Formats: sequence, structure tokens, C-alpha cells
Amino acid sequence: MIDIPLSLKVALEEEAKKNNVTRDGLISAILAEHVNLNVHTVFQVSTSGALVAGVYDQEVTVGALLEHGDFGLGTFAGLDGEMVVLDGRVYQAHGSGKVTEARADAGAPFAVITRFTPDMSGTITDVTSFSDLEARCDGFRASDNIFYALRLHGRFSYIKTRVVNPPEPGVALTEAAKSQSEFELENIAGTLVGIWSPVFSSQFSVAGYHFHFISDDHEHGGHLLDVKADSLSFQIENLNDFRLVLPETETYLKANLDRDIAAELNAAERGH
Repeated sequence: MIDIPLSLKVALEEEAKKNNVTRDGLISAILAEHVNLNVHTVFQVSTSGALVAGVYDQEVTVGALLEHGDFGLGTFAGLDGEMVVLDGRVYQAHGSGKVTEARADAGAPFAVITRFTPDMSGTITDVTSFSDLEARCDGFRASDNIFYALRLHGRFSYIKTRVVNPPEPGVALTEAAKSQSEFELENIAGTLVGIWSPVFSSQFSVAGYHFHFISDDHEHGGHLLDVKADSLSFQIENLNDFRLVLPETETYLKANLDRDIAAELNAAERGH
């Protein structure tokens, strides 16, 4: 706890209100700028095209990934479950339905992470479906040409998630997704961790909205397929600095990535 003068507290509250962010979010942004820490940066390991082509060996450890952020999503080596990064902790949703906290030495072939510093917050009500959620989130985005991080929390009347089960090595993502585990949950409190990527990024990222879910009790999670909720708190961050790290493994270097993966990726990600 830091003791600051009342006048400074009042100034911070006024500035936070003017920018429609929390006071903590504003303080984080000010401190990050002061120490020259990267904010509004999205850090991605490997490409979505590599996943579609069946390249999902370990490219980075969870410990190394957390050096670049505290909020994001991805998958694990061998497509062994869905990754949710929230408040600096990494959770692994397994095909069995179990959720565990990933070890620092756990491997990941693909991940997108940021140091979450929201620019705006609000409330979304009466969400009736995934497509409805997308439309509501669109109202908070000012551009189709940058990336966004989105955090939504509340009690969900209905959540449908999926978790890809580990396939045989080299099996394409679209084929692996056919044997995914699907879970339907009702009246459950939790958080949606989301990344929105522009259309032009479709060859290396997941264009549009990509959400993973983690329940408040950390017992349920996965890739979001459908959703209903009466009211959700909402935070969004503009991400205008994109950093991509490409793998150096032999599998990646020799993979055939010269293909149009948008349709295949959409089929795998949407699950329908």
C-alpha cells in the first residue's frame, strides 16, 4: 500500500473518470511509461498457420511466456488442452474437463499475451449468444486495424466451451478439432479472456474474436463456443504494438505454410 496525498488521489480519480478507466489501471499505465515498460503490446509465439499445419511442439515455456505479459491465451505442446492466462497465472484446461495451473516448465507451441492495462471499462447486458457478444464488443472498438485485449467477468447463465484432445503428431488442427471435448455449464461465475485481431492478420493470427473461459473457482475452462449472460463487467485495451516470435524448430522450418488457412482456422476455432 502506498500513501499518497489526498490532492493527488483526487487528481487520479478525475483523470481515470475522464478516460473511462479504473484508477488502478491509470496508475499502472503511468508507472509502466515511467520505467519504459512495454504496454499496449501484444506478444505472439508462432503462427496460427503453423497450428493448422500440425506444428505444435514446444516453442516456449510458460515461465518465458510470462516475461512478456500477464493476460492472454494459447495452447500447450501436443495440443494438450487450452491455455488461459489471467492475472499472471497460467491455467490448463484438459480434455477430461479438469483445470490445473501450468508449471513454469510446461511447453507451448502458440500463445498470445499482453500486459493487460485497460483503456476503457463498462458493462454489457443481456448477452444472448456468441455472435451477440461479438456485436456488443464491437461497440467498444474504435478501429478494425489494430489488436485488442478484452476481459469480461460476471455470472454466466450459459457457457459452452471446448478443449482439443492431444492428437497424433502432425495431425492438422481441423482434424484434431473433430475429437474435441465439449462442455456446457450453467449459472457459473468466471472470466472471458479475449484477443481481437484484424482481418489482415488472418494468415498468422486468429482474425476476429478469440475467447477462452476460466471459472472463478478455477475448476472449469476452455475455448469459448457459445455464451449467455445477463450482465458482464467489461474492460478493453488497445494493442498497437505487435511482436511475433517465429519458432526455430526443424518441424516449423520445414513445414508447408504456403496455404490459405483462414477457412480451416475458422472451422477449428468456431467448432461449428
